[in-house]
Amino acid sequence: MRDEASGPENDTLRPPEEVMRLARLGSMHPTRLSFIRSLLRGLHAEGWRFDRPLWDIDATGVGRAVYRAIGPEHTYSLVAFAHDLPDAQRSDRVIATAWDATFALVDGEPDAADLDRLARNVPLQEAGRISDRELSLSRANRSVRLWSHVVESLAAGVQPDVEQIDGVGYLMRTTAVYGAGKFGAADHALLAGRGLMSRPFHAEMLAVWLIRSFTIDLVEHLGRARSGDRAATLEPKLRRRLGVGNSTGLGMAPFLVNHPALINAWFLARETAVARVRSIEEASPAEQAIFRDRLARARINAARWRSDSSIQIAKLSALRADLEALSAHVEAHGLDGPRVWDRLMLWATDNLSTEGQEQCAALILEPYGDLVDGLADAMGADEQAVFRIDGAMTVAALRSVLTRRFGWALGIDFSERDPRARFWYVSEEKLEPRLGQRFEEPGAEREQPLAIARDARLLNDTLAEWDDLASVAEFLRKHPQHRHVVRRAQIAADRPYAEIQDNLIDASVLPVDLLRAKLSMFGATRFDPRSDRWVRICMYQGAPFPAELAAEDPDEWAYPPIEAADV
Repeated sequence: MRDEASGPENDTLRPPEEVMRLARLGSMHPTRLSFIRSLLRGLHAEGWRFDRPLWDIDATGVGRAVYRAIGPEHTYSLVAFAHDLPDAQRSDRVIATAWDATFALVDGEPDAADLDRLARNVPLQEAGRISDRELSLSRANRSVRLWSHVVESLAAGVQPDVEQIDGVGYLMRTTAVYGAGKFGAADHALLAGRGLMSRPFHAEMLAVWLIRSFTIDLVEHLGRARSGDRAATLEPKLRRRLGVGNSTGLGMAPFLVNHPALINAWFLARETAVARVRSIEEASPAEQAIFRDRLARARINAARWRSDSSIQIAKLSALRADLEALSAHVEAHGLDGPRVWDRLMLWATDNLSTEGQEQCAALILEPYGDLVDGLADAMGADEQAVFRIDGAMTVAALRSVLTRRFGWALGIDFSERDPRARFWYVSEEKLEPRLGQRFEEPGAEREQPLAIARDARLLNDTLAEWDDLASVAEFLRKHPQHRHVVRRAQIAADRPYAEIQDNLIDASVLPVDLLRAKLSMFGATRFDPRSDRWVRICMYQGAPFPAELAAEDPDEWAYPPIEAADV
């Protein structure tokens, strides 16, 4: 087994000015370190058990259910409510007030009083309130055509059409998975010290995994409600092809800006993993075989990936061509010789699109779980510890940090209209982030502090008038409007991946690039932008179900299997 303790100090990391650009962030793919994969690995390794202690759903598909995840020290319960939602009320927009199903992840096991309390609140979502025993609050809508097709097929005693399943990939899509204190839920600090669940977003990803089981159970239940014992159940291979969809928009985008220490931890771990593999002197035959297998399966994944977005269609075309070129290169040159993964990444940089480069970076990690998987434990951050501004820092030191970490912003001319064409604000109706047009729409006076490039430039310009030996405390007494950028600069000083190195209020900015970067860290696939501001994706497609996890390799599913039709 390779040395997992090897750290970034021994490796050459890709520079942040390459990694943290929107064009690259918007081309990232899930990796072994994505939260979905590290969650399933952890559940498998720790021998978690799963059951469904309650199923109280009637023949119309209305009622409640409970799914338990029982770990070595803690139990978590997904409480699911199924609703009879008229088609006219079904909407993925954040302003929706009703859904096909609503959920809460409970710390522990709910009793009858808890279930009644949750039944009064969870279906209301934002309009209700949950307690600090709940870790997440979520809702989902059916994919209507596929849902109807599957129910009708099972009721008729036959299996649904595989092409229709692959065309959608999920029976339900979540439209929000709230956690970390929202609407009364427990703060993430509750999970500190709880091992697997203390990692970022692992509780939310556990909820989504259990929601997947609920969607399968519900569709089979409705088939039986129509036909009794004549109804079919989904064949295991078809079940595995169904994940959980998600529809998400700008509400997710500012997260990458508002949590610089955490984001640095995510990307530092990812880049350290890539660097460790690139430093390997020689790939064994078994490691080469794993890479070749995953490359072949990545080509299948790219062939099945569909989008109606013109931008994404072009990126998919490039990705398919890239994977064909990568396969041909590997076939022609093999994977023997010194530092083959480093050579392969250098070749990808010269010959592939950004999509292909990032897919290659994800693929070279696949044979090396023993080398990179432990980095998942380093993907959290104590954000409170870095919040306090160091007032004793000198102006000279602050200038140095700005030059080193924000040099990409200091040359932008914000007197021009395009570099300041947009502004971020929070909608009054739903308290959700929105992006406005500065010179066409009202509201710029309520701009949120997300224009980091502009504000870094303003801070740098103001510092020019100050003596090098003056303290930051003195400076901020005179210019308190710069506090948020000073804090960011101090956080970024020793965190190279803390900042997205693009101007987020430029006329050309594509918010979906922010969404894809975050969703790739979750482990989402089938990225399908519906505009430059919202997207549909799929999670857990191909993954084992709770009853299968103990006997499965928790990483084998991440790329679709090679079938006879693919050979």
